[in-house]
Amino acid sequence: MLPIAKELRSQGIQRYGFHGLSLESIMHQLGDELPTRLVIAHLGNGASITAVKPGKSIDTSMGLTPSGGVIMGTRSGDLDPGVLVYLMREKKFDAASLEALVDHRSGLLGISGLSADMRRLHEAAASNRDARLAIEMFCYSVRKQVAAMIAVLGGLDMLVFTGGIGENDVQVRTEICAGLAWIGVSLDDSRNRTASNPVSDGASRCSVRVFASQEDEQIARHTWALLA
Repeated sequence: MLPIAKELRSQGIQRYGFHGLSLESIMHQLGDELPTRLVIAHLGNGASITAVKPGKSIDTSMGLTPSGGVIMGTRSGDLDPGVLVYLMREKKFDAASLEALVDHRSGLLGISGLSADMRRLHEAAASNRDARLAIEMFCYSVRKQVAAMIAVLGGLDMLVFTGGIGENDVQVRTEICAGLAWIGVSLDDSRNRTASNPVSDGASRCSVRVFASQEDEQIARHTWALLA
């Protein structure tokens, strides 16, 4: 439920969340190992963090649209609504201009002024301060949202990384988890580099894993169930 006027809520304006197929595919892969308190970080050009307990999504970073939550490739993620009001009033932005800004000119691209592709930002980071800043802000944003979901769950049994960045970016996983050491998260450097599950080490208080997002397979499962 969004903290807005009741008459608007009654018209279906609410938080819906996204990446459901990806989350379902992760839970399918976990099978009998599905923990009670699970956080799934789907990190790609679109990114969301979801709290799952037990086996059911109870909170997620995205809302009515996929624009909210963590910083993404070209989307701003959570943004002070006053910024939008200011742009409308002082800069004469209309709805189309705001949508273009929030969805297509912000996020990693907006911060770096270079690219929405994390791989390109890593390549440029050594000599480009804004590229480094974009990477740092992305990891910071994800870390904050993971911590929020831990509070929602009352603890953490497992953290799963998925999506193009989550599955393939060793540096991003390392930086995010380094900021979660306070809850006992620690990675095995060697296993993290090869994404060999679990990527957490023996001292970690919760399991950290990396899974491929199998959205196509999940669509096929749903289709098969309908046909059956």
